[in-house]
Amino acid sequence: MAADAAEAVEVRGALLRLRRATGLPVAFGGLVEPGRPQIRISELCGHTTLALSSLAVVSGSGLGGKVVALSRPCAVTDYSTSRQISHEYDVAVAAEGLRSVVAVPVVVRRRVRGVLYGALRAAQPLGDRTLTAAVEAARDVEQALVVRDEAHSLMAAAREPETASGAAWEQVREAHGALRALAPRLADPALRAELLKACGQLAGAASAEPATAHAVGLAPREVDVLVCVAAGATNAVAAERLGLRPETVKGYLRSAMRKLGAHTRLEAVVAARRVGVLP
Repeated sequence: MAADAAEAVEVRGALLRLRRATGLPVAFGGLVEPGRPQIRISELCGHTTLALSSLAVVSGSGLGGKVVALSRPCAVTDYSTSRQISHEYDVAVAAEGLRSVVAVPVVVRRRVRGVLYGALRAAQPLGDRTLTAAVEAARDVEQALVVRDEAHSLMAAAREPETASGAAWEQVREAHGALRALAPRLADPALRAELLKACGQLAGAASAEPATAHAVGLAPREVDVLVCVAAGATNAVAAERLGLRPETVKGYLRSAMRKLGAHTRLEAVVAARRVGVLP
């Protein structure tokens, strides 16, 4: 799946969750176009026209443009009459019949990468619950973009492995563990598979005898637990990171140790690194 298509999946999923959480009739949004100071509205939910479809929102213009310029959420109770924003997009907004609108930025590494909107067709205030849900939806997209960026970095590192110092490999291992923990949270299965593939390639690059988790019979969750153990996490901490119960983590660890022929947690980590399951 192309990068833009995968990102669209994340935006669409966030908008659907926003509507379910708030009951807002309309939600829409898009990401910054590469090389341009504007957002392209690419995803719409609950719309009755195509007035907003593919609309280019320039930084500083309208509600979304204000959000891009300020890098913070903004809302208006009646879009067409609001004195808080400029009105370059009034025709498109009116065509869809929108009145009360909230917009929140998608910010990755201090740079606005997109904007999500939620709207009513009535001029009434949008409460804190709606704003909170919109911010949470934006955080979901932010996390997905961060993971995609890191996945690309991992893929590059896996394709061009270099001899690295111990400190450098520790950084690689930290990133590897964080990304494996994030992978199950991704809504896009293609991106999730791409990320896990990159993690596997990077782990194999660290070993003189690269193997795969499948080759030694390890399940994905067993690898996730080993990643946490390698980082020094207790079963309780690993459970919190992975969204599992401590007893479940213990079971996965016990199974992984058996498959690797290890008798202790440390032996399991060493064995997993030796065969290229961990970096």
